[in-house]
Amino acid sequence: MGDLLGDRAGTAVSPRKRLRELLVSGQPVVAPGAYDALSARLVEQAGFDVVYMTGFGSTASLIGRPDVGLLSGAEMIDNATRIVSAVDVPVIADADTGYGNALNVLRTVRSYEQAGVAGIHLEDQVMPKKCGHMSGKAVIGREEMVGKIRAAAAARRDPDFVLIARTDAAAVHGLDDAIARAKSYADAGADVLFVEAPTSEEGIERVAGELRGVAPLVFNWAEGGRTPPMPLDRIAELGFSLVIFPIGTLLAATAGIRSLLDVLRRDGTPAAALPAVPSFGEFTDLMGLPEVNELEQRFSGE
Repeated sequence: MGDLLGDRAGTAVSPRKRLRELLVSGQPVVAPGAYDALSARLVEQAGFDVVYMTGFGSTASLIGRPDVGLLSGAEMIDNATRIVSAVDVPVIADADTGYGNALNVLRTVRSYEQAGVAGIHLEDQVMPKKCGHMSGKAVIGREEMVGKIRAAAAARRDPDFVLIARTDAAAVHGLDDAIARAKSYADAGADVLFVEAPTSEEGIERVAGELRGVAPLVFNWAEGGRTPPMPLDRIAELGFSLVIFPIGTLLAATAGIRSLLDVLRRDGTPAAALPAVPSFGEFTDLMGLPEVNELEQRFSGE
């Protein structure tokens, strides 16, 4: 866990090296979405090796709005910083379009790297972007995005920092263009490729068939999105290296909060809902209160 007095510098393998090892392990890395530090801690405590910072969930949790490009890069990086500080496993963060042109990408990459994330994904949408599973998207030209990927590769100080290139072109220009773009992004320096929102199993199989071997591949198991849900063993068989589940934690939290509020409004107190939620003591333990108590004793000066 991301303890208050943890010593990451003393660990044998950095989170970035660990992410790279996982991506070439031969088994897909499962990365549930986290939208804040609390959800990230719960992902780690559940035993997952990687946390994915979702832009969709970050927007919903920070400003209560849909993922249509309303958050700034600074707000996203602040959220990433808090998430990284809460966990010890690698964090992959949504970096949207890089928040501008190739020059903006330089600063974006440096800022996310300073935040401590293990990797980011950059997409080729026109700003302001939209969630990849919404309608009405537009993409920039291929060569412009190639320049942004080249800038990202040049900007990173740590060679283990993972650059994921995402293309949203399938919904705009078709799968042929999306696959061609992905190949050119790999040539420009992307470590991992992410073709967003294929809408059929045949499309998924084609992405895997044409890009497997070019670079590790991302499968976005977007809960309720446009891509058909597939079993993890089939995703592994197709050769995807990273599977993100971006918004399941957010949807579950929404359902839980609604349920408790319904009880509170009906009964006047939340008592009937409390058996289904963690106790106060259990929750404070999950959040690291025992460590805080130990540190208070250690540094009390008595």
